[in-house]
Amino acid sequence: FGGIYRPVWLEAKPATHIERLAVDARADGELKVEVHLQGTTGEESLSMEVAPISAKDAEHRPVKVTKDSVQLLTAHFDGISPWTPESPVLYRLTISLLGKEGNVIHSMDTRIGFRTIDFRPRDGLYLNGTKLVMKGINRHTFHPDGGRTTNKELSIQDVKLIKEMNMNAVRSHYPPDEHFLDACDSLGLLYIDELAGWQDAYDTPTGTRLVREMLTRDVNHPCIVLWSNGNEGGWNTAIDSLFRTYDPQKRHVIHPWADFDELDTHHYPAYLTGVARFTNGYKVFMPAEFMHGQYDQGHGAGLEDFWARYTAHPLFAGGFMWAYSDEAVRRSDRGGALDSEDYNAPDGILGPYREKEGSYYSVREVWSPIYVEPLMITPSFRGEFRVSNRFLFTNLDKCSMRWRVLHCASPLQGEAVGSPVSVADGGAQAWRQVVDSGMVQLPSLVPGETGFARITAPKLFEGDILELEAYGVDGESICTRTFPIHYAKDYLQGELEANAHSSASQTSVTGNCRVEETDTLITLHSPAVTVSFRKSDATITSVIRNADSRVIPLKDGPVAVGMKMILSNLSARTENGDAVLCARYRGAADSIVWRLAPAGLLSMDAVLLNRASGGGGFDDAFTDTEVLNLGLTFSYSESECSGMRWMGRGPYRVWKNRIPGANYGIWQKDYNNTITGESTDRLVYPEFKGYHANFYWATLQSPT
Repeated sequence: FGGIYRPVWLEAKPATHIERLAVDARADGELKVEVHLQGTTGEESLSMEVAPISAKDAEHRPVKVTKDSVQLLTAHFDGISPWTPESPVLYRLTISLLGKEGNVIHSMDTRIGFRTIDFRPRDGLYLNGTKLVMKGINRHTFHPDGGRTTNKELSIQDVKLIKEMNMNAVRSHYPPDEHFLDACDSLGLLYIDELAGWQDAYDTPTGTRLVREMLTRDVNHPCIVLWSNGNEGGWNTAIDSLFRTYDPQKRHVIHPWADFDELDTHHYPAYLTGVARFTNGYKVFMPAEFMHGQYDQGHGAGLEDFWARYTAHPLFAGGFMWAYSDEAVRRSDRGGALDSEDYNAPDGILGPYREKEGSYYSVREVWSPIYVEPLMITPSFRGEFRVSNRFLFTNLDKCSMRWRVLHCASPLQGEAVGSPVSVADGGAQAWRQVVDSGMVQLPSLVPGETGFARITAPKLFEGDILELEAYGVDGESICTRTFPIHYAKDYLQGELEANAHSSASQTSVTGNCRVEETDTLITLHSPAVTVSFRKSDATITSVIRNADSRVIPLKDGPVAVGMKMILSNLSARTENGDAVLCARYRGAADSIVWRLAPAGLLSMDAVLLNRASGGGGFDDAFTDTEVLNLGLTFSYSESECSGMRWMGRGPYRVWKNRIPGANYGIWQKDYNNTITGESTDRLVYPEFKGYHANFYWATLQSPT
């Protein structure tokens, strides 16, 4: 990986040796070990030692060897800690083959986790008696600089990133590097280990060899909860029984894409497809692939709705999204350009170099094990809100949550208040002032329970945003959620009043506004700004800053999007020192009133969708036949844009069905032309272009 080659030394085993171990370590402390031997005479004995990974002392269990090539060792250990993805406790098992005199001929050790996995037909998949719901991702072993050749460091990085998204399970189309399974064992991820095959199965002789190789290598990893025979038609049913032959734990075998052996793994179910499978059947349902993420349009989009419906049914065992990262190789024959084979491989929730795309944060929120129920901050709010424990094994009282009240000043008050705070969002900055903070009082809730959490925040309504950040047992952040304290209209009114007070104390802006009219234009003049509108359609033709005659490139709007509106009449006047333009329409818009203040503040107040018929001649057809977007738009030259700062949800763009994960704040991002998954260069995130939700205000920045 990365052009570094590492030598490998192969161990020379003695003629009499331990060939391999196959372990069944159960949650109640029962341990069975199949010891496969070669070259024994019956005069040898076996010694078994079990200890925590970090322990100095171990238990010794000597057992006499018979002439059989397979020895079964059994023992019971009291006081062990079971392995779970939320508490991945590991032990070191060492088996030594001793000679007649007690000398060590050969020894072999492996890491084990005491845990019990069992599949119960028409019920579910259980770990240590707890029904599993797997929040999973499909992952290929891949990196741009090494292709399929990776390393331990990358495996650890990938497991950590997967867990950061609050996922607890992984599936691949083939056995992964063993160091990836090691990382899943030690950091806590469930794993489906799969015999390769896609739409065509291995023949029986080949499949037989591959099953033996896969299971004898991987059988002792506690992270593996299911075996998989092929994928999407690549099943050879003749070798299904071999999985149980090599696995003393007898873990269940699935055929991904199929309804096989009481476990339905149907791929890419539509919303109603999944509902129908629950309604009309009794099979455990676990789509081995769903929510295809091509160009970042799948993973987070719709997941909240899918997940709420699926998890409401007791036969749901979880699912695995496609896929973990965009797969692009760095081509040395193309000057280092990234090649994802057109649209075939940009399916990741991460970029090829593990850049975080928008769905990363959306999935992190939807799959958060500490879930805050929908919350609106109103004047009646007294600090109490509902929280649910969506862990599988952890009580909520082992976790923590911090609250912060943030103040966010608008550009109406000059420079933003507070210092720039770096956030893990691909380079965006959040400007905020912490008004107050403290710890949330979390209730004691077992998995599946909902209760009330409480905060004491006397300065709550002095801020603009309430931020809640949840932390797991290990102290690592699980999820951050934000809630606006004021509705946009109330926030704007407060900012306008503050601006008016500030303007009144300044003497740099003097004089009132005036209106100028020609045959084609109506122009609103203030001492600071001049704005001209076309008489034909009431759209802006120019905005000029008077101090330096600088043209502000915002123009050619408002233009209706997703609806129809026709100008009916236009009038202008001066009022209380302001210049006012009133445009009335037929169709989706009733009226738009423009008001220019002496200090240069131009406001637009639009009344939309106010009349059922839309006015004369429209009847009910004042919207487009297919409404993909709805609102008003303007033109702003792309070459004139160097960045953007805004208050609202961010820093990533959203889709209509992918709002979770985008938090309220003041966000900054510089201009880029990233198209998710398509660039031949390293991508810059967050993408500049796209839609953002719950805008309070925005500033468009220019190079000069």
